[in-house]
Amino acid sequence: MDIQFNNLRQEKDHAGVVFCDQNCRLIGFAKKLDQLSKKHISQIIKGDQSFQSRNSKHYDYTIIHQPENLKLTKLYIFKLKKYKEYSVRDFQILGGHIQSIIKFYKEEKIIIYPDGITSSKVSFMSSVGELVLGIKLSSYEFNKYHTKKDSKNKNRKKIKIHSAQYSRILKNSEKIDAISDGVKLTRDLVTEPPNFMTPPKIAENAKSLESLGVEVKILGEKEMKKLGMGSLLGVGQGSIHESQLVVMKWNGSRNKKKKPIAFVGKGVSFDTGGVSLKPSNGMEEMKYDMGGSAVVIGLMKALAGRKAKVNAVGVVGLVENHIGSNAQRPSDVVKSYSGQTIEVLNTDAEGRLVLADALWYTQEQYKPEAIIDLATLTGAIIVALGDEYAGLFSNNDKLSKQLTEAGEIEDEKLWRLPLNDRYDKMLNSPIADMQNITNGRGPGSITAAQFLQRFVNKVPWAHLDIAGTTWTKKPMPTSPKGATAFGVKLLNRLVSKYYEGK
Repeated sequence: MDIQFNNLRQEKDHAGVVFCDQNCRLIGFAKKLDQLSKKHISQIIKGDQSFQSRNSKHYDYTIIHQPENLKLTKLYIFKLKKYKEYSVRDFQILGGHIQSIIKFYKEEKIIIYPDGITSSKVSFMSSVGELVLGIKLSSYEFNKYHTKKDSKNKNRKKIKIHSAQYSRILKNSEKIDAISDGVKLTRDLVTEPPNFMTPPKIAENAKSLESLGVEVKILGEKEMKKLGMGSLLGVGQGSIHESQLVVMKWNGSRNKKKKPIAFVGKGVSFDTGGVSLKPSNGMEEMKYDMGGSAVVIGLMKALAGRKAKVNAVGVVGLVENHIGSNAQRPSDVVKSYSGQTIEVLNTDAEGRLVLADALWYTQEQYKPEAIIDLATLTGAIIVALGDEYAGLFSNNDKLSKQLTEAGEIEDEKLWRLPLNDRYDKMLNSPIADMQNITNGRGPGSITAAQFLQRFVNKVPWAHLDIAGTTWTKKPMPTSPKGATAFGVKLLNRLVSKYYEGK
C-alpha cells in the first residue's frame, strides 16, 4: 500500500473520503467541497436515512457517486459519532474501517481529507497518525505461499492524505511507519510455518535489525552450554534445529550509560509438548508459541525505526520443543544459568524453562532499569481471561500501573493477577531447588509466573502471559484473522510515555 501526503486539493480519477459529525454537519475540507458542489453534498446527507448504519459506535457512512461540480469520481462520507470524545484507539479503528470499506468497493485511488477530526483527548496530528496506522494495520496480508495470486489489483491501491498541515503530518508519518513495520514483522514471524521459521531463522530476522542501528548478538548451543544454560538447552535437545539466544541492543538515549529497559521473549518455534505430548486437536496452533519473541523483535524494530530516545535491550530464547531420541523426559533435573536446579515434571511446561535462563542472563549482563517478559505461557490464562486481556504479573506496582495505562490507550488490555509466597511454595521440589509445575491442578498461570519470579531477584519485573491474545480466530478492525502482534503497540506506548528521553 502506498500512502502519500499532499496539500488540500482535488484530483481527477480519485475517490474522496470526508467526514461529518453526528448531526450531519460537514467537517474540514468537506465544507469547501460542499460549496464547490453548490450544496449538493449537504442536501444529500440532510437526513440520517441517507447513511448506512454499521451498528458501530464509531461511524455510519454514505456514498455519493459523481458528485456535482467536483473532480472526484466518488465521495465517501463518514458520519462520526461523538468524535470529540475519540481516543487513540478510536482513531485507529476508524482507519481500519475506512480501509475495509474502500477495499470492499475495490477503490484504487483514494484521497482522505482529515482536517478537523480531532478530539479533546487526541491532538489533530496524533489523530491523523493513528488513523493512518489503523489503515496500515488493517491492510495486513500474508500470502507468501499462495502459488496463484491475483496480480491485477495487488498492491496498486494508492491512498493520499490531503491536509493544510501535510508537511507536519509527513514528518510524523516516519514514526507511524516504524510502528507499522514492527507490527508487520511480528505478524509475519508468527504466521510463518514452523518448517520455515525455525530458531536459527528467527535469529536471522533479528539479525536484520542491524541495518537500523541495532546491535545484535547471537549465542549458539556451544556458547550457552559453556555459560551453563541447562534450563533453556534442555527444552531444545530433542530437535534437529539448534537453539539460540539472541540479544538486540538499541542505545538511543542521550545518556548512553543509562540503564536500559529490557524486553524478554519466549520463542518456541513449535511446541509438540515434548514427551508430555499435546493432543493432536489444535496442535497446528503451536507454531504461535514463539509469539513472545516475535513481539520483542518487532518492538525493537519499531523503536529503532522511529529512533526512540531510549536505551533498550531485547532478549529472545529460541528453541523447538520436539520429540526425539534425545528429548528431555519428565523427572529430568536440569541446572539453570542462575545455578538453581529444576526438576522437569512436565516437558510441556517448557516456556518457563526457556525464560528462566533468558531472564537471569538479561539481569546479570545488562543491569536493566526494568524487565518485561512476554510469553504464550499457559492455557490457563485463556480459561481465566479469554482473548480480551493478557495476564499481568509483577513484583512492582509502579511498572504494573504504567503497563496497564499503556494497554488501555492502545486497547491491548492487561489484567493483573496475584503473586505471593504460598503460590511460590507450591513449586518446591523434594529433589531439586524447584519443579517446573505444581503437583495439583491449581492456579497454573500464577504458579508459572511465580516460577519466573525466581529468576529476576529484586529487579522491577513484569510478566505478560499473551497466550489468549497472540492470535485471533475472527478479524478485528485493525487486525485480520491470525497473528495480532499484541504487545508491540502496548510496549512502544510504554516506552514513549514513561521511559523515552529521561
